[in-house]
Amino acid sequence: MTIQGEGHIFTRFDDEMKELHSIVVEMGKLAIRQLNDAVETLHREDPEKAYDVINNDSRLNQLDIDADDLITTIIAKRAPVAKDLREIIAVGKIVSDLERAGDEARKIAGLTIRFHEGASRPPSEEILRDIYSLAEYVGRMLSRSMSTFDDLDVEGALEVLHMGLKLDDQLQSILRHLSTFIMEDSRNVGNFVDIVLGIRALERFGGHAKNIAGHLVFIKHGIDVRHEGTNAIIESIQKQ
Repeated sequence: MTIQGEGHIFTRFDDEMKELHSIVVEMGKLAIRQLNDAVETLHREDPEKAYDVINNDSRLNQLDIDADDLITTIIAKRAPVAKDLREIIAVGKIVSDLERAGDEARKIAGLTIRFHEGASRPPSEEILRDIYSLAEYVGRMLSRSMSTFDDLDVEGALEVLHMGLKLDDQLQSILRHLSTFIMEDSRNVGNFVDIVLGIRALERFGGHAKNIAGHLVFIKHGIDVRHEGTNAIIESIQKQ
């Protein structure tokens, strides 16, 4: 999505909006890369690389600050109204969701350090496979959300919202699957707690991807979908 007003007297406004767009795109790419790198450290049993992932989160934090500063400047100097103001507010929320998604990726890297620098035995690959599959799924959710951001593709945003519904079902299935390892071997209890925390971090990562899709619907149609079900959102859009 190239965010820019139509017929603005001040061309600087359009330049600032394009700059804001670039920051959001960079944040999206970085959040996805952070997730992929974090999962790779878990798979490769590489705590040294996990520390790199954690340290790299500072780049997302700085972009968050840069975006906030730019949004403040735009509002203070350009006094946007109507659709322009709606876009700026929504993009500010997208920035916040991307920064928080990066925080969740950092937690996955933290699992690698905990598993391979701690005193207890690390979990088996069989136990970890649910984290790998869920990370791949929520990564696709965020990637799809960011692709819809570029061209305000509401159909794509709705696709992400539907993926969010399936995410809930996956979580229940994963938790049931993990519980079987506890019944088979009580020594898995410690790992179970840590892995559940990782699963919850991935759930929140997917939640931020879903939030971004909702913000895009708000930009396009002016509909606040934060507390609406997917079917209700579709009905609201169809009435437009």
